[in-house]
Order: sequence, then C-alpha cells, then structure tokens
Amino acid sequence: MKALLVGFGLSMAMVMSTPVDAADEVTTDAPAKDGFRELLQDPADSKFDMSRWLLEHKGFLPVPIIITDPAVGTGGGIALTFFHKPAGATTRTDDDGRKKMVAPDIYGFGAMRTSNGSQAYGAGAILHFDDDRWRYRGGVAKTDINLDFYTPGRFLPPQQIGYNMDGIMSLQQVFKRLGKQDLFVGLAWIYMDLDIGFDVESDSDRFNPKELSERSSGLGLSLEFDDRDNTFTPNNGWLGMIEGNFYDDLIGSDNDFQSYRGHAFGYLPFGRLSSGGDRFVLGGRADVRWANGDIPFYRLPYIDLRGIGSARYQDTRAATLETELRWNMTPRWALIAFAGAGRTWGRHNSFGDGQSEVAKGTGVRYLIARQLGLYTGIDYAWGPEDETFYIQVGSAWH
Repeated sequence: MKALLVGFGLSMAMVMSTPVDAADEVTTDAPAKDGFRELLQDPADSKFDMSRWLLEHKGFLPVPIIITDPAVGTGGGIALTFFHKPAGATTRTDDDGRKKMVAPDIYGFGAMRTSNGSQAYGAGAILHFDDDRWRYRGGVAKTDINLDFYTPGRFLPPQQIGYNMDGIMSLQQVFKRLGKQDLFVGLAWIYMDLDIGFDVESDSDRFNPKELSERSSGLGLSLEFDDRDNTFTPNNGWLGMIEGNFYDDLIGSDNDFQSYRGHAFGYLPFGRLSSGGDRFVLGGRADVRWANGDIPFYRLPYIDLRGIGSARYQDTRAATLETELRWNMTPRWALIAFAGAGRTWGRHNSFGDGQSEVAKGTGVRYLIARQLGLYTGIDYAWGPEDETFYIQVGSAWH
C-alpha cells in the first residue's frame, strides 16, 4: 500500500544502479576529517547537503513520516535510511564503454501510526554484489491496518466496507544482470499472513471463502531494463519492467491466483541552466496491472495515483497514465507539476464500463544529496474525493 511504503522509507527499495557519465563519476569532495557542520555542507556551493554524511560516515537520512492518505487517515512516524558504499569497484563499464556508478547499499527501518488506528513497523534493504552483477532488495513489515473496501461497479453506488489487516508482509527479490547491459532477470518471493476482520461482522457474507483467504505465498519472475541516468531522481533515460507472480498451495498459499504488472517510466530533459544542468525534465509513466484466479479481495489491482486514496478503486484490471514536469529553478531548488488518469475494469465491469478517475497536483523539491542526485520535498495533490499531500524522497514513481 502506498501510504505504508512511504512511511517505512521502503520506497528506497526501488532504487537500482545510478548511472553517470565518466565526467560525473561520484567522488568524495574532501577528506572525512571535518566536523558535523562541515559534513552537512557541500564544498561545491556551500549549500546544505547530506552526500558526505551519508557516504563517508555511514550516516542516516531521517525521513519524517507525515501521512494524509485518505485510505488510512492522518498520522506520522519516522524512518531512517542508512547508505553504505558497496565493496569492490564503485563503477563499471557497459558494452558501449560508458562508465556507470554502482549505487550504494541502503538499509532502512521505520514505524508509523495514523488517526484511524492503523500502525506498522518494518525494515528493508537494497544490496549489490559482485560489482553489481547481482542485486537484492526486500523488506518485512508487521502491520495492523484499517482500510475501506469499495465494491466495484459503475451502475450501482459503491458500498464502503471497513476491514482490518493484522499480520506479516514480506517481499524478497534477487536480480541477475545479463552481460554488461542494463538488463536484469529477477526472482521474487512474496508472502502475506494476515488476520482479516470486519468492522461489521456480517460484511464478511459479501465475499466468497476464496476472497477471504488470509495467507498468500507466491514466486515471481521479472525482466527489467533500466538506463536512467539516476534512479533516485532521474533526469533522462527510461525504465521498463514486466513481471508475473504465481501463488499456489504448493508454496504455502491458501489460494491459487496470478498477478501481473507491466510498467515504463521515461524522462526527457530540455533547456539548460546558466550554471549547467537541465532547466526542465518531462517525465511520463504507464502502468498496467491485472490478476487472475481466486485472488483475495484485498489483493486486487487498484488505481495508484497521488491524490487518490490507496485501494480506493479496485478490480481485476487497473491501468494508469501520468506525466510530471520538473522545473529546476536553481541547481538546488525545483518545482513540479503532475497529472494522471487511471481506470479499473475486469471482474465486475467491461473496459467500456470501467471506472476512470483523474488526479493532479504540484510540489517542491530540494537537492539534498548532490553526489547521489537525490531530491526530497512535498507534493500536494487533488483527486476526485480528496486533497492531500505527500512527503517524497527521490522519485514518486516506483
């Protein structure tokens, strides 16, 4: 769920390698002998910057959790992410002779609580091995979450059903680079063991027994291509990924079902700052998710857009298109504007009768770690029912 992933700081777990040109290779700007204040100041422009604190001193990046997602109410908490330079080479050379940085290893943990009684805590990591030929990313969370399920359907008013999920969620992924290309094949294990309860006990009668199953265990395969210049806050390049996850009683799942996802993110820079760098970056996102079989009601695909509550619009098929424009006003500060549309259909409606929703918003960013190309900031978004804001660390797209 979007609110939880942001809360744990596990959005970092979507970070892969951070390609850079040879001339832009990440280096240490000064010996690690300065005091705390100097470590938080970039020698290049004397601005506040956490690059050296994170990379040289194994410092942590505190991520304040401010949750305003309509799905879980308002709340907060704290997440800490730790960066560590990988063992071995810090750069590699691809088949085209371009030098690219091996991104640092990242560890994170956090906890949160919201006004509707939801609470969770968890930990995750992204690791690189054998000069970035192998990668691991994953996390485990203990959740006690209160949500609403809205019955799909265009011609009947949706019925709001309150429910609780209390249990363990785990995602474990391993990736192998194919040759020297930015192409990876991945294997995943997704596990959830949850107790499902309803605010009104009789609401359970709205679902068949398969839709109420509480344990799901699945293996996944994926193929991912990523040549973005920076996966923290990309400026150019694109990412494309297709994945399929297969749940079966032979691997501990109560139900047999399948979930699939295909998504692509692209970035196009234009204009130049007088001090160098790109004045504007235009991004585009396409995301399609679908599920087959006896999928539990709380695992249905949904519209994933800023401004729309998590899992507000669900069905066995969901598609999203979104665009974002970033205006780099200075080398440190940027404004963004974004807009997107999503549609659900499948089990309850044909594509033509599916639900379509639009959301839009604006935000501000600060380059908090220049050597990592990492921006952080706040987004404010308008959806069909609500207005809300999000704390962003890196890209909002995962």
